[in-house]
Amino acid sequence: MNRTRITELFDRLRGENRPALIAYVTAGDPSPEATPGIVAALERAGADLIELGVPFSDPIADGPVIQRGADRALRAGTTVARVLDIARTIRRDSEIPIILFSYLNPLLRYGFERLATDAVQAGVDGALLTDLSVEEAEAHVGSVRNAGLDTVFLAAPTSTPERQRLVARYSSGFIYLVSRTGVTGEQASLSASIQPLVESMRAFTDLPLAVGFGISTPEQAAAVGRLADGVAIGTAFVRFIEQHGADPGLPARLEAFTKPIAAAIRSSKS
Repeated sequence: MNRTRITELFDRLRGENRPALIAYVTAGDPSPEATPGIVAALERAGADLIELGVPFSDPIADGPVIQRGADRALRAGTTVARVLDIARTIRRDSEIPIILFSYLNPLLRYGFERLATDAVQAGVDGALLTDLSVEEAEAHVGSVRNAGLDTVFLAAPTSTPERQRLVARYSSGFIYLVSRTGVTGEQASLSASIQPLVESMRAFTDLPLAVGFGISTPEQAAAVGRLADGVAIGTAFVRFIEQHGADPGLPARLEAFTKPIAAAIRSSKS
């Protein structure tokens, strides 16, 4: 498989001894036209990789903030094809790595092999399918990898050693570690399970390990950055977009909001 922007990013950051800021946004929230500017603002603020969320009507792994973001995006007319158009627009001006963060259903409706080919042509680098069981992943992984996309899978504190082994086997680019059980959302404190999960997953893989779910403040981001290769933040950004989505100055405000988080992550291992 060809080296993707994701692999190149983590290789570079390993040399710089710093973790990545992985920023999630729901594509199409508050509108498809606004998303490229939102991504540009996150990149200017220090985001290293973008998770472009494909809105879905039944996002079972997401808390209420991201559920509302998906609803706004769907009401704004965002489809899988429109998400790929958004990625194409971002790619005109940026080389930031992009992964599609999606449930399986919208991509199956689009057509899985067609999706993989179209995503690569749009400049997407990988796919994370939140509800694709790793035990049933082999057939889907083949078509996605053959097209040139990385495949990112989730491991959680409840994952058995056998499941962790399969996650390591079928992942490329990086592995996403869920810091706690339950749905996405901001938390007042970090889960005590993060360090044991990082250590247990490291026994199965040399891939970069990113931690997400429940991280929202610079202090929390720095704490995770000391343990992991990437810090994934979504709800905090989607909530900010929800609060300021009608403001023409949203990109500048989001950039200012993100900069302290990015700075905390960048300095976490120094």
